[in-house]
Amino acid sequence: MRRGGLVSKSVVQFNLPYNKQLVSRAKDLRKSRSLPEALLWCEIKGGKINGLDFDRQKIIGNYIVDFFCAGVGAVVEIDDKTHELKEQYDNVRDSYLQSLGLRVIHISAKEVLKNPASVAELLRNIL
Repeated sequence: MRRGGLVSKSVVQFNLPYNKQLVSRAKDLRKSRSLPEALLWCEIKGGKINGLDFDRQKIIGNYIVDFFCAGVGAVVEIDDKTHELKEQYDNVRDSYLQSLGLRVIHISAKEVLKNPASVAELLRNIL
């Protein structure tokens, strides 16, 4: 919506549960991010995806998600080789996040490593 030459963004507000006991762990994860996380972060930070802001290692309830975009209520998870081993855990977490009205997007770490720009383009198209 334009007003006086300015563009106002419509922002979705989420009152998300937050486990304070995970703050230290989330900080550690932000400092020691994986290569796929670092590559994708370079592609999405600073509003590069449709002007949207993302948080890294966001605490939601008892979970820490890789990336969270409050503007559209989306969680982006990068799945590595261990994803198959954690499938049941991921399903429970995804159901919980979806119950909060969030959209969960899973992206393969292999795809991010192969071509982070194409993953960013995919996000640009679906968000």
